[in-house]
Amino acid sequence: MRMRTDGRPWYKEPWPWILMVGPVVVIIAGILTAWLAIKSNDGLVEDDYYKEGLAVNQRLKRDHKAGDLGLHADVTVAGLDLRIRLTANDTNPFPPILTARFIHPTRSGQDQTVILQAEGAGQYGGKLAATISGRWIITLEEPSGAWRLQGEWQSGAREGLRLGAGEKASTINQSVTGR
Repeated sequence: MRMRTDGRPWYKEPWPWILMVGPVVVIIAGILTAWLAIKSNDGLVEDDYYKEGLAVNQRLKRDHKAGDLGLHADVTVAGLDLRIRLTANDTNPFPPILTARFIHPTRSGQDQTVILQAEGAGQYGGKLAATISGRWIITLEEPSGAWRLQGEWQSGAREGLRLGAGEKASTINQSVTGR
């Protein structure tokens, strides 16, 4: 039996190149996956879950305090403008500023904190840093941290949101377009 040799080097044959394409694609995909894992922020992982667990009772106390005061907030977003109308059963004066936090459920890098300035009669206004779309958790707090209102916002589905606290607030996540 005789072997036929035509003198062509291996790199001029198609089969070695066809066989190398698969491993090269896998190597490129692995490098891309490693880059994405290092570059992106995993917002679902809490670094210190024990301290977060201890803070739950403090948050619940603030929620109950807001319920005791009968606080409700009507939140409206138009582009980057954020407007809040705060109402309470009590006649205590409203604070001069409020803090609104827009927390994305899965991407903490998109979270926003807005300082709202009082405009009189329980009205507050501020500007968002970027437009919001999708699902968000909104937390409204007064500066000393004595009370907190929280609710879930679905952008595009509503023009406004009513935030309430505790068991007294059955209006959480309801639209407030028919004021």
